[in-house]
Amino acid sequence: MSEILSQSEIDALLSAISKGEIKAEEVKSKSIEKKIKQYDFKRPNKFSKEQLHTLSIIHENFARLLTTYLSAQLRTLVQVNVYYVEQMTYNEFISSLPNPSLISVVNFSPLKGAIIIEINPSVAFAIIDRLLGGAGEYKEKLREPTEIENGIIEKIFVKMTNILHEAWKDITDINATLEKMETNSQFIQLVAPNEAVALITFSVKVGKSEGMINICIPHIVIEPIISKLSTRIWLSNTKKEVSEKALQFLSSRISGMNVEIKAVLGKVQITIGEFLNLKLGDVITLDKNIGSEVDIFVQDNLKFKGIVGVYHNKMAVKIISLAAKEEETNG
Repeated sequence: MSEILSQSEIDALLSAISKGEIKAEEVKSKSIEKKIKQYDFKRPNKFSKEQLHTLSIIHENFARLLTTYLSAQLRTLVQVNVYYVEQMTYNEFISSLPNPSLISVVNFSPLKGAIIIEINPSVAFAIIDRLLGGAGEYKEKLREPTEIENGIIEKIFVKMTNILHEAWKDITDINATLEKMETNSQFIQLVAPNEAVALITFSVKVGKSEGMINICIPHIVIEPIISKLSTRIWLSNTKKEVSEKALQFLSSRISGMNVEIKAVLGKVQITIGEFLNLKLGDVITLDKNIGSEVDIFVQDNLKFKGIVGVYHNKMAVKIISLAAKEEETNG
């Protein structure tokens, strides 16, 4: 809303114009300048900072899942971390890829369109070398992968599409599938060159080899769900699931734990001399009779009251009640 001038300010402004102290054109140009905002049509800003931040959070989860998978498959040190998330044009991304590269076009169903996952050759060939029994290193010059190598890396791409489904499920149910693989980025034209894309770059370490993995997501593909890329919405979607997962995890861990349960039949105090003189056949009189309730402890914490008896010809204690809170605290 524009600022409203008082009558005295209007009079002063008209007086200054009439005296030639300021020109009407200057006042007009200043008001126009405030309304104009620079915009580069060659680099359209379609992703907000919050949306890029949410994409970073989503793919941090993707990085953790991919690290777990690759570590198990390669049986060596693997580290995958989100390096940066930025907005650029599709042409800038394609031009930045080396040739040859290992590129997969991934259908982002049910959304219309596809995204790109690119693995730098240094990483891809290190993975291939490790899976074929090597040390997981690649020091040769860039080259086209063989048919066998393509088959191996295709399985990695397929697994990555499955992990994408897991990483995106808090935003929407994505059924990502591998459409095709390419080694020349110039043969892939998903969208117009000036279309805005979000580029998620991961730093990857496989053994002693290091490189990058890139995921390119065109804005036009995720435009139908762009409003969901909000940190607040993402947290609200994950809060309930995290709670359920935490509950399931705790339940599974607790149900398998071994704990010591003991029943204290009674207590008595004796002197050291009496203890040293104890011999076979001596009787120690406790402070409770056979019909009294006994204290039942779980890991040294008083939890129950019980009575002593026999079950299947074995000595046993039957739980009859919970211990009072006061006794539990004192115990």
